[in-house]
Amino acid sequence: MPDAANIKPLTALRFIAAFWVVIFHYWPNLAVGFTPALATKGYLGVEAFFILSGFILCHVYLQGFGQGQFRYGDFLWNRLARVYPLHLATLLGIGLMAAVASLAGIAVGNNIVSWEALPANLLLVHAWGFAPVAGWNHASWSISAEWFAYLTFPAFAFAAWKLREKPFLAVGLALAFIAALYPAFQALAGFPLTAATIKWGALRIVPCFAFGCALHALWRSGVIPSRLAAPGLLITSALVLGAVQLGAPDMIIVAALGGLILALACLAASGSSFATQSIFVYLGEISYSTYMICIPWKIIAVNAATKILGIEGEQLPLLIWIAIVAALVPLSAASYHLIEKPAREHMKSWAQRRAQRRPAAVGA
Repeated sequence: MPDAANIKPLTALRFIAAFWVVIFHYWPNLAVGFTPALATKGYLGVEAFFILSGFILCHVYLQGFGQGQFRYGDFLWNRLARVYPLHLATLLGIGLMAAVASLAGIAVGNNIVSWEALPANLLLVHAWGFAPVAGWNHASWSISAEWFAYLTFPAFAFAAWKLREKPFLAVGLALAFIAALYPAFQALAGFPLTAATIKWGALRIVPCFAFGCALHALWRSGVIPSRLAAPGLLITSALVLGAVQLGAPDMIIVAALGGLILALACLAASGSSFATQSIFVYLGEISYSTYMICIPWKIIAVNAATKILGIEGEQLPLLIWIAIVAALVPLSAASYHLIEKPAREHMKSWAQRRAQRRPAAVGA
């Protein structure tokens, strides 16, 4: 099987998932009078991220975990380096935006700047039920959920390692968990688990992350013939689009998304060049920035456009809307190269330098 860096179609899929979420958030600002099913279900792009996270983390770390070489502290630091710098930057950006708005005499709602929610946001626990309101960069609730999965990864890895020789059982158990949890949660909470953000967002990642771990076991087993990879991709793509268009229950769409991820991984393992081109991989690499800046950029761009054009309300003409959405790509690239990537590399290099000094300190 290829290493993590070579599952390029999965990296490309991250950009599609991020833009699916973008369309969900931005479509209400388009003055067209209708909402397609694809935009309505765009919140499920987060579920795709969660499944991908379980799959990739098992791919990178599971073997070392099973062989006793997994270092929990290093794992958490690397994951923190991946998500926290940009999270902190967007918090600061939202605070700056609010300060400028206040100076301009524009009221800033508590759902944008909430000092009560700030400690939970800083500690990445705002999707664990510790934040009174969404506040700040609302999209970051899923990063808090990811942090929960990172902290509990040894439990997922333990189950995945035990079931590595029984991949179909692992996938079956994960699907059964989804099938049981989704309706049970809705019955108890009164809203779907896939709508959970600040309240119960940490729980939302659990079934998807487990599903991703199970799908990795199935992919790693090699039981799926490579000749079925391309047809499998066509079938699973059609299943996802069909389920979305027909308004299928979210758990059906989540299962189909898992199938799509598995098919893409199998296609990569077969040696196909599908979605491995540098442009697709690059868009996938900047997708975290796309996701994290989409809400702050929407606030700035929509408010500026409505004031400049003298539009009442927040619905924009098609060309203006397209320009605002398209601007996310260069803005994401700037965010990636100026904040996300250098901060991540700095945190990792700092940890490496500290590790190199440790033996010398002991010897002294």
